[in-house]
Amino acid sequence: MTEDTTRKRAPKKAGKAAAERSIRVTLVRSPIGYPRVQRLTAAALGLRRLQSHAVLKETPAVLGMVRKIAHLLKVEPVETP
Repeated sequence: MTEDTTRKRAPKKAGKAAAERSIRVTLVRSPIGYPRVQRLTAAALGLRRLQSHAVLKETPAVLGMVRKIAHLLKVEPVETP
């Protein structure tokens, strides 16, 4: 009766490089005429007016919001110093 006493470790999370990646999102179309949820998503990203932009970290939550209103945005990667 031999038991394996070693436990499997969970995979490590993404390293520093993934955590420091950022994107710049710019509101290029008006959210007027779209569902209220999409207008609120734009506000939650910090986009108040047309051509306003925000530099945000690439997290799953932010990427989900960007995907939800991708038809209103321009998204570009940003190099962080």
